[in-house]
Amino acid sequence: MTELTSIEPRAVQQKRSFKQILKSYFFWTYNRGNFHYDVLVTLILAFIFITPQLWDYGDKATSASGLHHPIEVVGNDDHGFIVTVYASDVNLDLHTKASANAVKKALRKAIEPVTGDAVFVDDWKTFTDAQGNYAWKVWAHR
Repeated sequence: MTELTSIEPRAVQQKRSFKQILKSYFFWTYNRGNFHYDVLVTLILAFIFITPQLWDYGDKATSASGLHHPIEVVGNDDHGFIVTVYASDVNLDLHTKASANAVKKALRKAIEPVTGDAVFVDDWKTFTDAQGNYAWKVWAHR
């Protein structure tokens, strides 16, 4: 008897189109250790580490020096709050004439570590505390 052996044709690997490769990247269909899997992981890592250099995501690093004096925050009924901040913690010279926008911006930046960045400065005034230090009293709201 003769045995008939059927020779199965090898599974012919078809060349995939660029569109099919992109679709498989999008749906992440590759097994771990595969060349395309490594490409995907490399692209993700590149995105994570390179894009902060190219785009401003709006996050802010905390000040290395920090505040030199405590900031006092008191509620102002339903009108917001009153923040007392020392003049040395505000990046503004009290003895020079500055525009209202410059003062508002400097005060907002000084109180941001305590109030957060979603705060609006309404009004302000300067005063001297019992020890003779200059300070700002800032009326603000969210």
